[in-house]
Amino acid sequence: MRGLRRWWDGTAGGLPATFWYLWAGLLVNRAGAFAVLFLSLYLTAARGASESLAGAVVGAYGAGGAVGVLLGGVLADRWGRRATLVAAHLAAAGLMVGLAFSRHLAVIAALAALVGIAHSMPSPAFVAAIVDVVPEHRRSRAFNLQFWAFNLGMAVASLLAGLLAEASFLALFLVDAAATLAAAALIAWKVPETLPRRRTGPAKSSPHQAGVGRTVGDPVAAGVGQSRPPGLHTALTDRTFLVFVGLTFVLAVLTMQTSTIMPLAMRADGLSPSAYGTVVALGGALIVVGQLFVPGLIDRRRAHRVLALSTGLLAVGFGALAVADQLWVYLAAAVVWTVGSMLAAPPNAQINADLAPPELRARYQSVFYLTFPAASFVAPTLGGVSLQYLGERHWLVVAALGLLAAGGHLLAGPSRERRVAARRVAAPARASQPVG
Repeated sequence: MRGLRRWWDGTAGGLPATFWYLWAGLLVNRAGAFAVLFLSLYLTAARGASESLAGAVVGAYGAGGAVGVLLGGVLADRWGRRATLVAAHLAAAGLMVGLAFSRHLAVIAALAALVGIAHSMPSPAFVAAIVDVVPEHRRSRAFNLQFWAFNLGMAVASLLAGLLAEASFLALFLVDAAATLAAAALIAWKVPETLPRRRTGPAKSSPHQAGVGRTVGDPVAAGVGQSRPPGLHTALTDRTFLVFVGLTFVLAVLTMQTSTIMPLAMRADGLSPSAYGTVVALGGALIVVGQLFVPGLIDRRRAHRVLALSTGLLAVGFGALAVADQLWVYLAAAVVWTVGSMLAAPPNAQINADLAPPELRARYQSVFYLTFPAASFVAPTLGGVSLQYLGERHWLVVAALGLLAAGGHLLAGPSRERRVAARRVAAPARASQPVG
């Protein structure tokens, strides 16, 4: 019993109540986000759309997602985390009701793009709010629980979506809207605004204080005195941050193989769709069961080394598919790459939070989250061509890409850590400066 208590304290202890309300809101949101999973089937089966047109509509949803993360990041920093979360959830619920009763494909396509915007807007605000309320030394476990809630919610959504789609497509959309409204109500009721208050005037500091915190590669610290105020452009010109985003993009391209290219490879090996479902289900089960044990494995280890190891595991797992022709090989490889994904989640989010200046947290999150819609486009587009012309050697290319990214984390990690350490040292000095 004592060991169980120690494990729980190390996994979920010491987190503020606001975090748990955010966590519950995320879980409800993801558990109810199942209509989009069956959008292409709904369009072809219930609305008579061709497969190509259905793909275009789903693509419009993805394009909306890219817009939504940027818009959500800007609004969360300007308007507030809570306000952005509530507005996005309410908009998503209303748009989902509109989708439920729309009949014209052009209207459905437009609504799908708007739903993509509304669904993606909360992501930067969720993470920025978590960073606002969770003490720095506990953020890794908070991000681990966030990743777990996301995947647990997706697992529940997958199960409910199948049942509801068989009963009624109308019910599929309306229950999705109801779950989104429930998440909005929970956040509006229990989550306070966490956006840090801005200074009301210029800080008065001595020449010695004026240089505090100006670290190499920190665009906000280095930009003191510039005429252009910090904004989204700051994140888009932050070289240290962009290197990290690029490495995360590679990680996202690797993980996207499971839903884009791997089904094609399994079909070429003569395996059935149910075999593919088994591989995907195994990965989801491992995350739901094992993610809570990750903090004990990575605590007190340097983040860039954990990311190098996790990306290396993804490379090895997908590289093994070059010799896979039976289900058990795919299952064994899935265990390897899933463990890599599980290890990567907390330090990935932690580094992203550490690199972002407090006043630009949500904007940095929005740029970071762009990697996922970008990967969802690149992985199937280039991966399909690669698989067609290279065959099983495609997986060797994927493995090489992953190993290069692992090396990139080892090379870039120390400079990231120096920048974060310098900012931590400078933060108390900046905070002590009087407000004019």
